[in-house]
Amino acid sequence: AAPVTRKYGRRTSIIIGGINFLIGSALNAAAVDLEMLIIGRVLQGVGIGFGNQAIPLYLSEMAPTHFRGALNMMFQVATTFGIFTANMINYGTQQIQPWGWRLALGLAAIPTLLMTVGGIFIPETPNSLVERGSKEQGRKLLEKIRGTNEVDAEFQDMLDAGELAKSIKHPYWNILKRRYRPELVMAICMPAFQILTGINSILFYAPMLFQSMGFGREASLYSSALTGVVLALSTFISIATVDRLGRRPLLISGGIQMIICQVIAAIILGVKFGENQELSKSYSISVVVVLSLFVLAFGWSWGPLGWTVPSEIFPLEVRSAGQSITVAVNLLFTFIIAQAFLSLLCSFKYGIFLFFAGWITIMTIFVVLFLPETKGIPIEEMSIIWRKHWFWKRILPDDADRKSQDSGTELINLDMLSTAYEHAV
Repeated sequence: AAPVTRKYGRRTSIIIGGINFLIGSALNAAAVDLEMLIIGRVLQGVGIGFGNQAIPLYLSEMAPTHFRGALNMMFQVATTFGIFTANMINYGTQQIQPWGWRLALGLAAIPTLLMTVGGIFIPETPNSLVERGSKEQGRKLLEKIRGTNEVDAEFQDMLDAGELAKSIKHPYWNILKRRYRPELVMAICMPAFQILTGINSILFYAPMLFQSMGFGREASLYSSALTGVVLALSTFISIATVDRLGRRPLLISGGIQMIICQVIAAIILGVKFGENQELSKSYSISVVVVLSLFVLAFGWSWGPLGWTVPSEIFPLEVRSAGQSITVAVNLLFTFIIAQAFLSLLCSFKYGIFLFFAGWITIMTIFVVLFLPETKGIPIEEMSIIWRKHWFWKRILPDDADRKSQDSGTELINLDMLSTAYEHAV
């Protein structure tokens, strides 16, 4: 997806992703054998890859600096709403025999159609237009979406970034270089940590978890719906606070709350199951409450910010490649944890919650030590946060703030950026 996004724009990737997912949904709904189902799922996977790569970039580039975090998080709102809706559809269609499963798979085409048609009518981002040489068109669009002609400073940042982007022919090779090391580490760690919170396991296997805790079949589905609603609503907490409090406070506080919830759940289940007893109704409800609080914390921290932070930190010349790495890591760890979860659950039993609590502890410490605040920094001036960070400034090459090693293109003045950064933070 990255070469398409870079060469043809964010809109094109969104449309391609929508078309692939639309065809995949149709094949799944009409499947007459396993091969059709597999092909349909593969096409849906391609669609998800294109969409997850392009949409966060689109939101980050179109949003004003002071609203970038909140607007970018609408991606997570849509995702959580989709998860909740899918759970409800699956619950309803399983009552329809023998073709309910076809209806469930086919209904995925409705939001996909909306995304595809929407992609046709939305404008391209100014950053992408400038990167591809349409400077005048990019300037006009920037003035339109900002609602003012006073965009000289922001547009000049885009021009500088666009010139450097043109000089880089192989972004995947360049992103491995030392001057992009902080961004690359975040592109790998943020999506990996997001999945290692254990959230997908809880959401995907919620019915099984709740049944094992003594709930009936329908009650377990209601419990799954409850966690879906909590996840969707909690994202709005993050939207309301992310551009005022910043990314780091939400990630750290959310991590602490998730650790506490996982440990409490492990203690409750450990005490009861350690005595070979079934959970009473009161104990089962308490576990559901604790897990809902866990989902709440994830929904206003690692859920949305696991996508927001990587989408806003990369310079234009490697932005598409960086976001592709983020998506690939996210999907890889989703697959690994999904495949390993049942084995881990059988081996660890209630200790599975301590397993994820350990990972959340690691990622919270990682944020404290290695993730600088990105609140209020223009997207094309993000390089300053690494230059001023206690650790990353030791990693970056000394001349990165003066000249690009590849093209000799002058970068933005470091003193001006330092002033802007200090004012924003």
